Amino acid sequence: MGDVNSNVPLTAARSTGDAQLDRAVWQWLSWDKNQKTKEQIENLLQNGKHKELRDRLCCRLTFGTAGLRSAMGAGFCYINDLTVIQSTQGIYKYLERSFSDFKQRGFVVGYDTRGQVTSNCSSKKLAKLTAAVLLAKDVPVYFFSTYVPTPFVPYAVQQLKAVAGVMITASHNRKEDNGYKVYWENGAQITSPHDKEIIKCIEECVEPWNGSWNDNLVDTSPLRQDPLKKICDCYMEDLKKICYHRELNMQTNLKFVHTSFHGVGHDYVQLAFKAFGFQPPIPVPEQKDPDPDFSTVKCPNPEEGESVLELSLRLAEKESAKVVVATDPDADRLAVAEQQENGCWKVFTGNELAALFGWWMFSCWKENCSKDADVKNVYMLATTVSSKILRAIALKEGFHFEETLPGFKWIGSRVKDLLDNGKEVLFAFEESIGFMCGTSVLDKDGVSAAVVIAEMATYLESKNLSLAQKLIEVYETYGYHISKTSYFLCYDPPTIKRIFEKLRNFDAPQSYPKFCGIYNILHVRDITTGYDSSQPNKKSVLPVSKSSQMITFTFQNGCVATLRTSGTEPKIKYYAEMCALPEQSDRTVLEEELQKLIGALIENFLEPDKNGLIWRSA
Repeated sequence: MGDVNSNVPLTAARSTGDAQLDRAVWQWLSWDKNQKTKEQIENLLQNGKHKELRDRLCCRLTFGTAGLRSAMGAGFCYINDLTVIQSTQGIYKYLERSFSDFKQRGFVVGYDTRGQVTSNCSSKKLAKLTAAVLLAKDVPVYFFSTYVPTPFVPYAVQQLKAVAGVMITASHNRKEDNGYKVYWENGAQITSPHDKEIIKCIEECVEPWNGSWNDNLVDTSPLRQDPLKKICDCYMEDLKKICYHRELNMQTNLKFVHTSFHGVGHDYVQLAFKAFGFQPPIPVPEQKDPDPDFSTVKCPNPEEGESVLELSLRLAEKESAKVVVATDPDADRLAVAEQQENGCWKVFTGNELAALFGWWMFSCWKENCSKDADVKNVYMLATTVSSKILRAIALKEGFHFEETLPGFKWIGSRVKDLLDNGKEVLFAFEESIGFMCGTSVLDKDGVSAAVVIAEMATYLESKNLSLAQKLIEVYETYGYHISKTSYFLCYDPPTIKRIFEKLRNFDAPQSYPKFCGIYNILHVRDITTGYDSSQPNKKSVLPVSKSSQMITFTFQNGCVATLRTSGTEPKIKYYAEMCALPEQSDRTVLEEELQKLIGALIENFLEPDKNGLIWRSA
């Protein structure tokens, strides 16, 4: 927790009877200047709620797949004014150690539109406190004057040559959550060892410094600049590098509906369509403006499919728009739906969209590359739990395909390495509808993906094809890749640990399962321990990730299935995919086989009834 003068303990009358907890309570009440969160701790203390106090005060936030993320509210493991100040002080300390020119180059701060009245907590306020910590230490801060899409922060870090940046967002999480996403000077999210070192630095300086609470420094300090106009203009200009059919876009009669899911996306997607020569997409009026309560959707995650896209699909039908694009609340992910000839809507999965993006980005490269361009210099990437369709396209077309650990932070860092080595990266994705088209932003970007899909749909329409028809062509050319991803909720960490430990000691100690029901397992890879039975030395090629659970099974029938814990939510996720060769084109047979295998996986490995897992609601 960091050493503090504990000579001012709680009075005997207020003591919890636990010295560590008393100290944590005293620290909180001494340091927190937010009346609402201070009162939350005061009330728990007065009402003798010692267990809840311990849960809130005796552990810290840690970096997951998307930075620090938690519920807003009082406590050292929640997102609030004090924990954001502490995190930024730790980052300041680490950056000061890492960069001699930190105070010349500066730091970028962006934020979305989340907020919680009961904690007097909002993304903008947390962003102002982040800036205050740095401005008080004479660090120049590029602080956006209004909310921006998450991709604008990594883009600004690179454009402005800053040492790092922070985006205050919890992306598509439930409305109670918020988060703190950190980007390094390369424009990619931080990975190990930076995250571990920053946590150490945070623990070394937990008491707020003089000036850290001064959130009006953003309005008064000469060291604060607003990068909004410059970054927005440059971003839209850079976007044109991946626009290949401007004339068609200007002439098309195809209409698009866009929903920004009560988040930041509206203005920026409108500008992106304009940059590509399109008429603006039709916005969903009820979801166009920011609303921290996300009042029209049961959860603000467009990945949940048709149930959360209801308003946009009805508007599209009314307006005769064939394609709906939905950006999540911080506009870094994209869902797409297309009306089929029978009037029904097809909501594409992240893996299906990736098949289309992979085909499109490669075709556009091939048509526009110079005579001496070498296909062997071209790369596409995906996270290891995503579809292997890009691998199939790469094998046939001659470019390179690489896999990374789950989380776009791994993709961003690897793409930067490839670019620094003179390689060309066309596209990267993760199955949870995160796409990176081109390399202007080294993170997933829903704004650019939305307008690229619109151009693809426009081009295909000129050839009398729909997105869904083209998807079938892609699968028939490169082989069907049929995947299913879902999850179970589990609010009990020991249960999660027990499930994965059982898989590591299945029939005997230190022995993984050889069968799953009737299905023969060829290989097992365990990223948590670094084991991979397919490698000659039995060691995983992907880096070990001890902080999360993740095991992948490769089956004799061509299916690959992964079980992993979520980096941002209390979920056990499963990912399964049948990878067929082009000549195996009976989709129904493949789908049936996949469904049966998933049933076996759930029954034999997850055992939801026995383990009290909650099924994802349909």
